[in-house]
Amino acid sequence: MALKVAVQMDHISTIAIAGDTTFALCLEAQARGHALYHYTPDRLSMRGDAVSARLEPLTVRDEEGDHFTLGPATPTDLSEMDVVLLRQDPPFDMNYITTTHMLERIHPQTLVVNDPAWVRNSPEKLFVMDYARFMPETLITKDIDAIRRFRDEFGDIILKPLYGNGGAGVFHLRDGDRNLTSLLEMFEQLSNEPIIAQRYLSEVRGGDKRIILIEGEPVGAINRVPDESDTRSNMHVGGKALATGMTEREREICAAIGPALRERGFILVGIDVIGGLMTEINVTSPTGVREVAKFGGADIAALFWDAVEARRAA
Repeated sequence: MALKVAVQMDHISTIAIAGDTTFALCLEAQARGHALYHYTPDRLSMRGDAVSARLEPLTVRDEEGDHFTLGPATPTDLSEMDVVLLRQDPPFDMNYITTTHMLERIHPQTLVVNDPAWVRNSPEKLFVMDYARFMPETLITKDIDAIRRFRDEFGDIILKPLYGNGGAGVFHLRDGDRNLTSLLEMFEQLSNEPIIAQRYLSEVRGGDKRIILIEGEPVGAINRVPDESDTRSNMHVGGKALATGMTEREREICAAIGPALRERGFILVGIDVIGGLMTEINVTSPTGVREVAKFGGADIAALFWDAVEARRAA
């Protein structure tokens, strides 16, 4: 069954295809005969009950430097699509939230992946707090005194923005570090949102594992090891991807969160685990699919489209 698939993403010209999950999903969709259409979030419109976007027919090629062709943009009612992939990267700001409200108008008649209402209601660093028993000690607050007390309790801590992504704005403060007040002032100037303080996990030097789940079931994992000069393991800031398996503890975590992922209609999810403790549940645009395939793991793009096609056929 050929599907018409619109992809809401950062412009395809900006992506690095070697590690881009959205690109992997597009390659697999095209190989299955699905028709692909590209648009960026700024091309989304709502008039009355109609949600539309200026769609460009998309062809993809796994060729660095020549990886796509776009046709002419045509305003199109998204209800004419079978599937919309919600794949732009955060920040999870009001613009992002507004797109979820708009796409909610067409779902599930047009299948939006992941479900936009649940994406909006499951911020990645808040949703994970439902599973505090599997997490390092974590505080979310704007109360500077509360953060100081947390730091006094644990010594080494991580500070990071609540709605950040890709490792941006993540700081490791060691016990006795005198930059705490300055950093808190900086966070306050940059945003009116709470920030996260989390007990530092020294195990991160051995890697921050990304585990990918399809329909609530784990299907692959990679280990992301930070550069010697950095705390962050995110690959686009220098983290190195390595092959890995899964531990019994990690399978326990996946079994615990799986039912909630299925209930919320999340087809593709990535979780981050350090030393057996989960730090995030990524539901916006989780990555790692190409890296898993590179190390001989599951073809997660194929598993993704198997799940999407099954939903459309139901």
